[in-house]
Amino acid sequence: MLTELLMGLVLGIIQGFGYLGIFLLMLAESTFLPVPSELVLPFAGYLIALGNFDFFAVIIAGLVGSITGSAISYWIGKVIGREAIVRVGKYFLLNEHDLDIAHRWFEKHGEKTIFLCRFIPAVRHVISIPAGIAEMNFKKFILYTAAGALLWNAFLVIIGVQLQKNWELILQYTEVFDMIAIIAVVALIIFFFYRHTKKTKKS
Repeated sequence: MLTELLMGLVLGIIQGFGYLGIFLLMLAESTFLPVPSELVLPFAGYLIALGNFDFFAVIIAGLVGSITGSAISYWIGKVIGREAIVRVGKYFLLNEHDLDIAHRWFEKHGEKTIFLCRFIPAVRHVISIPAGIAEMNFKKFILYTAAGALLWNAFLVIIGVQLQKNWELILQYTEVFDMIAIIAVVALIIFFFYRHTKKTKKS
């Protein structure tokens, strides 16, 4: 039911606002809002197949939206994140030591993480926030975000063009990846909770 409502909203925005709608939806998709690119871009590809949209214009609108949304999330994490962790981190099982570890991780592997996470459902919605908290180099962040988003967005648009009326089929397959990603994130949270609790007991 929720998927159907979301689908109707997304399709209405694209049909009503055109390229601006694609930009806004992909901006939202790259923040923590639950707008799946697997719904937006294949439908845009379908409209390309019908001759209503231009392929390169869709790619540009989607890419600019992805970069803008990711940049917003990055700065939310950078400006608000550290202060929030210092003040109320104990309520989220986080502290400055954990933040320093995250910072070193993004300094060493951040660009790879940002690039690869653009292909992982659910995770790509939030990965920009910890990148900002860890103060990853912003230029590198934008570069790898743009590279990953360009490949992923183009892939989804091309699928929509190829599948045409059957573009919704991609949703059936991405739901499986969504569940895998969610399970992986939950497992990481449980592991972090266990490690943090064990460390607290020892101290």
